[in-house]
Amino acid sequence: MKRGEMILRGKVWKFGDHVNTDDIIAARYLNTVDENELAAHCMETAMPGFSKSISRGDFIVAGQNFGCGSSREHAPIAIKACGISVVVAKSFARIFFRNAINIGLPIVELPQTDEISSGDVLEIDIGNGILKNISTGRRYTFHGYPGFLQEIITTGGLMPWIKERHIKSE
Repeated sequence: MKRGEMILRGKVWKFGDHVNTDDIIAARYLNTVDENELAAHCMETAMPGFSKSISRGDFIVAGQNFGCGSSREHAPIAIKACGISVVVAKSFARIFFRNAINIGLPIVELPQTDEISSGDVLEIDIGNGILKNISTGRRYTFHGYPGFLQEIITTGGLMPWIKERHIKSE
């Protein structure tokens, strides 16, 4: 997502409840920090061939407790690196939520994910908290991000945001 751009559009890849970090990126790939390598294996446990099937900008939509399991920053990095622009779920594991924000991956909590199907096209206005299902015509609202979290995401994550603010303050 580019700076200042908070409206995203993409196709849905649907998953169920309790998608854990080992489903997102298997433990056997945790010996690398190479984003391309992580991207190549993203979601392969849950959906073999996932990273080769998606288009840059697509969305993951899931049920409850997305990102549960062990705390590994590799999981949101793999998702972002393979081209997913946002994850929408009923709820997120707390550490996954924070790791996603830290690396600049937008995530949206939406209770109505059961009303969204694989292949649907969504438009999500992250800043204003509006999700439109272009395929069905349904519209949903969610809690948008506070300004500072929007800045962290559009800057590319916590570390780039800190560096940018440090440079501006000198």
